[in-house]
Amino acid sequence: MSIDLRSDTVTRPTEEMRRAMYEAEVGDDVYGEDPTVNRLEELAAQMLGKEAALFVTSGTQGNQAAVLAQARSGEEILLEADSHLFMYEAAAHSAFAGVQTRTLAGKRGVMNPDEVRKMVRTDNIHHPRTSLICLENTHNRAGGTIVPVENMRAIHEIARESGARVHLDGARFFNAVVASGQRATHFTQYVDTIQVCFSKGLGAPVGSLLAGDKRTIAEARRWRKRLGGGMRQAGVIAAPCLIALTTMVDRLADDHANAIELAGALAEMKGIEIDLDSVQTNIVICNVKGTGLSELEFLERLEGSGVRAVDFGPELVRFVTHKDVSRSDIRTAIDKIAGVVRGAS
Repeated sequence: MSIDLRSDTVTRPTEEMRRAMYEAEVGDDVYGEDPTVNRLEELAAQMLGKEAALFVTSGTQGNQAAVLAQARSGEEILLEADSHLFMYEAAAHSAFAGVQTRTLAGKRGVMNPDEVRKMVRTDNIHHPRTSLICLENTHNRAGGTIVPVENMRAIHEIARESGARVHLDGARFFNAVVASGQRATHFTQYVDTIQVCFSKGLGAPVGSLLAGDKRTIAEARRWRKRLGGGMRQAGVIAAPCLIALTTMVDRLADDHANAIELAGALAEMKGIEIDLDSVQTNIVICNVKGTGLSELEFLERLEGSGVRAVDFGPELVRFVTHKDVSRSDIRTAIDKIAGVVRGAS
């Protein structure tokens, strides 16, 4: 079998998760009668320090429900230029919410609060209202970097001054929690809504969750229905998410340690460039231009040797560590990558 470092979305559910799916107590979630979903929403809201939560099918659906519940057609949302919401959600916020997007390039995914303040619209009939500022923590395209809580606090204050709200795309939020050593609420106190994924590093097969105040989550529930996300006996997929939330968070530290080992080895390979300071959680991005291979050629040779990664832009390759890749697998992958580099020279 190949060592799959393409994404933490390739993780397989544990045996405990599979049993939980089989044994899940279920009901009709659209009627609010699925006890397993209800337990998941209550626990997640408590852990995230929010009044309520909503189980959704995916991170994209959670993000879009957040936008739809907090921004109206003709308004504007602010996004980091490389954020998932802007890059990888098929302009759903424009298609569904009818909002205009305005982007700001961050440094390692972190937006400068002074620049954010300048981008918030003034009260002028020629301008759309700035209704929502969106953050991403950890930041995927920046390499799994953590947005510091001080930055989140500063942007939250700007939003409060202008009447805007703050949404956090926290698809890999618990990676930030574990790597920082802080409680989840240390971060979430500075956002109005947060979306978290269970199907990445936490290892569940499907599902995400949106948390916030009761009124916003009630509106998001209506939008989930409109988006086709109203589920019936959803306890069978909520059950492994409960397992993920209660047993899989602390082990993310293993993924982070594996990422650091992989990154350190890559930094020693001739022709590969890597910003070691950006390797803060479970994502490693490197530039392979110096090997003389394009990123696609590099990936093709690498897959031929039994290791899978992904193209992350011109000259860039991304590796993501996760629960189904052991320390031994990482060391084998390092040897295989080194072989590709040697073969290219």
